[in-house]
Amino acid sequence: MDRRFLEEQLAAGRSLEQIGALVGKDASTVGYWVKKHRLTAAHREKHAPKGGLSRSALEADVERGLSIRSLATAHGVSEATVRHWLRKFGLQTARAARMQASEAAHRSEKEIVEIRCLHHGMAPHILESRGSFRCTKCRAKWVAARRRRVKAILVAEAGGRCQLCGYSRYVGALQFHHLDPTEKAFSLSRGGVTRSLEKARQEAAKCALVCSNCHAELEGGAATLQVDRASSDVAFR
Repeated sequence: MDRRFLEEQLAAGRSLEQIGALVGKDASTVGYWVKKHRLTAAHREKHAPKGGLSRSALEADVERGLSIRSLATAHGVSEATVRHWLRKFGLQTARAARMQASEAAHRSEKEIVEIRCLHHGMAPHILESRGSFRCTKCRAKWVAARRRRVKAILVAEAGGRCQLCGYSRYVGALQFHHLDPTEKAFSLSRGGVTRSLEKARQEAAKCALVCSNCHAELEGGAATLQVDRASSDVAFR
């Protein structure tokens, strides 16, 4: 193949495959002539061997919880290359380790086992009804967050302030006081807001939203409520 032609094509940034398509030759044939004319193929650096990965760097990234895809991006190599070096160094991603530990836990038929969590490190995991293990610390955190979300929704729907004194600064200081204790199905405290939102709403409809101070006075008999059933207005009496 003509050297000048190859120089022009390579200078234009065309790959060996693209040049081969132009002249009806295989890319390997084009590569042969590029090498023979002592030219440099386009994208050579991209396809050049990258060399091995450092065990210490790979180990540190695995410890950080990076996935195979993230490891490949971080080290500028393919996912297959990452898998190769993980096997060579005897390393596992956090996900692979959790899957292996979970499978071992299932075989042991235990309901609570120690498995590494991405957020909490080694922590107890409980077998849930869906058949998978879940970190108890993550589970507790999720439950607490849901309680806060449901409480915020109920408080907002009830007016967002104490119906007796008007306090509204902190949602956590607002509570639900049952107007008729005989109609109380459950308490809208920590346990109550773990129920479905619809059931919590039904229970909140039986209550007056009050602050903790007013609630204490109501429970202690220092204050009472006067309820107008027709208008749902609530006031001290």
